[in-house]
Amino acid sequence: MTEKKKPELLMPAGSLPVLMTAVDFGADAVYIGGDIYSLRAKAVNFSTEDMILGIGYAHERGKKVYVTVNITAHNGDLDGIKEYLKELEKIGPDGLIISDPGVFMLACEFAPSIERHISTQANNTNYLTYRFWYERGAKRVVSARELSLEEIKELRRNIPDDMEIESFVHGAMCISYSGRCLLSNYLTGRDANLGECTHPCRWRYSLVEETRPGEYMPVIENERGTFIFNSKDLCMVDRIDDLVSAGISSYKCEGRMKSALYVATVTRAYRNAIDDYFRDPDVYKKNREIYLEEVKKCTNRRFYTGFYYGKPPKEAMVYEDSTYVKEYVYYGTVEFSESVEYGWSDNEHGGSGHEGNEEKNCGSICVLTQKNKFCVGDTLEVLEPGPIVPRFVKVLAITAEDGTRMESCPHAGQKLNVTFDGRVKKGSLLRGKA
Repeated sequence: MTEKKKPELLMPAGSLPVLMTAVDFGADAVYIGGDIYSLRAKAVNFSTEDMILGIGYAHERGKKVYVTVNITAHNGDLDGIKEYLKELEKIGPDGLIISDPGVFMLACEFAPSIERHISTQANNTNYLTYRFWYERGAKRVVSARELSLEEIKELRRNIPDDMEIESFVHGAMCISYSGRCLLSNYLTGRDANLGECTHPCRWRYSLVEETRPGEYMPVIENERGTFIFNSKDLCMVDRIDDLVSAGISSYKCEGRMKSALYVATVTRAYRNAIDDYFRDPDVYKKNREIYLEEVKKCTNRRFYTGFYYGKPPKEAMVYEDSTYVKEYVYYGTVEFSESVEYGWSDNEHGGSGHEGNEEKNCGSICVLTQKNKFCVGDTLEVLEPGPIVPRFVKVLAITAEDGTRMESCPHAGQKLNVTFDGRVKKGSLLRGKA
């Protein structure tokens, strides 16, 4: 294993708090989008101020930040992109993710000190394409999601040693080739290639016969219709050994519109999987199911391995009544935590909230912005950086900002003081079964 370089774990972030979560939970790098010229216009995205704060937070911890400037630019975009690139040159992210050759030329001129990476949107399917971009100053190219591991191995053999291959290893898949979709623009007037995709591939479709308007027939044997464009999510957390053998430099997870809980869960799972594999491949093999079960706790469309082992069969499409599996609920991220000591014994409070806690008479008073309802007496799972070890705490008290004691918190967005019967650190996330 010593001759192989450990790959970068690259995570998404749609906002500053999520970037901080990704870094804290083990990402080597985070990719983000600004308010403009990014393919996730519906995400929260980063203002200039938040981008500066996020890059500073990452750099202080030895991590990197890449900024997407990956729209398919029209003539009217070019002057604005020039100014944006000048601003990014001053801010100093570690890389720019670009799909458009014209934008690439502008980046060379107006942001010369920042690495240039080529987005998957550029349809990067062969080693000559990689060489083309390398000769023009690209440091990294993101492989098309339609490539197999064997094709990526051939790429690696035929490009310069110092050129990096970035590949998606986890997250939503797109029905269109390398994500270049016109369906959203056709149906809604919102252009996916300008960051405004409405995800019509996730809608439910049925068949209508010309002479029977209003009479809907399912495309397959399902009276509720079907999701004919709706692919399962990509997941390679239990195939790290195969990814390493392919020579991929950066393992990229999709999800700039996903929650902090999603990012924390996926980051921790892949961080443990990669580290275990490079520490001891036998430990990794033994723990494959642990990593896989962990990522299943995120909202997902069920998992498949994409194109990595060849063209996916029809089983890689989701035909179930629901597009999502959601087994866990996100309660919030701890924004402040103060330790407190209690004088009771486990028997007085059942002890059920102490599983995995080292100090059984130490609790925490935490501040969090509540995302979903929980009640006094509930047991919540604490998600924190490090090994995948389940740990739970019991809710002993809930207090609103005005000091009102509450038995439950049904309204999302409330700032609360919550007392737990175990240690809960700042930055920890709280979740529970749906």
